[in-house]
Amino acid sequence: MYLLGEQPAYADQLISRLQSIPCQLLEGLQQSGETLRLERTEDLARQLPSNQLFIIESGLLHAVVDERPLFYLQEGDLVGLRQGIELPSCRYSSEEPISLIPYLRSEVFQHIYASEQRQEQFIHYLVGHTALLSDALARLRQPEIRPATGFQHFAAGEPLIHQGDEADHVFIIIEGHAEAWVDGQKVGDVQKDEIFGAMAVFTREKRSATVIASEPCTVMVIPKDQFLSLMQSNPRIAHSLIESMARRIDLLNKEVTQLRMADEH
Repeated sequence: MYLLGEQPAYADQLISRLQSIPCQLLEGLQQSGETLRLERTEDLARQLPSNQLFIIESGLLHAVVDERPLFYLQEGDLVGLRQGIELPSCRYSSEEPISLIPYLRSEVFQHIYASEQRQEQFIHYLVGHTALLSDALARLRQPEIRPATGFQHFAAGEPLIHQGDEADHVFIIIEGHAEAWVDGQKVGDVQKDEIFGAMAVFTREKRSATVIASEPCTVMVIPKDQFLSLMQSNPRIAHSLIESMARRIDLLNKEVTQLRMADEH
């Protein structure tokens, strides 16, 4: 996916990473039929069966959101995930030949959920596209009403979130590294590509930790309403994310226990 018009330079690397995920997700899965080839299309959704997803083999698809050209899809992108989602309206069209490789929708999701690694990749794919589109939509609005969404930069030593704050967003570090602190005590590290801040969004409680950039960071910011909507639309994705957070909490608890034992001695 590439956004139309001006976009921040730091989005390029994220887009490149997202571009490679669909083929990784479907590796080892057989396509469900012959490659679909279209000379041109005004509304692709009307020509695709609802029980299939497609990887673009060649060609470009232009996406019009609420009748406004916003982005386009190219080779390697996944098409068909929006089925059943009515708002905002999105129409895909192409003025040139396009080739699409078909996969059964049910088999795709079975294949993804059979692997914890593929589940994590799928979460990053969906959340990444959500953040990119949020950022693009924000840039179409006037600066004075632009929401705190999309991408933010933090210098080394600058806090990304504060313990005790309201949980209005979920975050992913695109570049850089940060540390988590509770009551002035370091309790863990936040690595590149790691989702953080989701637990407080799920529980509707205040932030349980302060996260501080240990080096310059670029952070992807997703409003909690969009994040919760994404999770609610696919409970299995939410389940996978919760399992991942549970494992992280277990590791943090062990680290805190070890620190307390060291202090006692």
